[in-house]
Amino acid sequence: MEKELDQDQLAAEWAAALSDEDEGQDAQNGAADAPAADAGGEGDDDALAAEWAAALAEDEASDMQAEQEKQASFAAQSSDAAFKDLTDDAKAPRPDATKRDLDFILDIPLDVSAELGRTKLLINELLQLGQGSVIELNKLAGEPLEIYVNGKLVARGEAVVINEKFGVRLTDIISPIERVKQLG
Repeated sequence: MEKELDQDQLAAEWAAALSDEDEGQDAQNGAADAPAADAGGEGDDDALAAEWAAALAEDEASDMQAEQEKQASFAAQSSDAAFKDLTDDAKAPRPDATKRDLDFILDIPLDVSAELGRTKLLINELLQLGQGSVIELNKLAGEPLEIYVNGKLVARGEAVVINEKFGVRLTDIISPIERVKQLG
């Protein structure tokens, strides 16, 4: 398509050049010589048109031949890709991979909390609380505390006092199956 546009443009320029040449000859030779110049110009025009057509055909043929050679060169250079089978390498255990993978996450901070129990209050009841008020929780005395890590229940335990600080002795670790059940 681009070749056709270039050819049309060149043909238009060629026609304009010929008409300019004819006008210049008419002005030099006068009006009496104009018919003779036109007759000779038509022969020249036909010869130039034939040369032009031959040159375009030759150019197009050489372009097609160059394109075919280029395609043949690409076909000779291309081949089917061969990849090594990495399945066995991927399945082979790496000796220190577990340790290195765990080291990567050891610096991540977690929010750990122990819950003694829960209750619901109305705003009116909350506003009436004062120093010495008692809030009744939903757990019975002696029931284990629940340990949450980032809001997820992971263990249960009992409250202990060590060096005048509260702590929790873990008595039960929640299995992954129980954690999934609690999500639903």
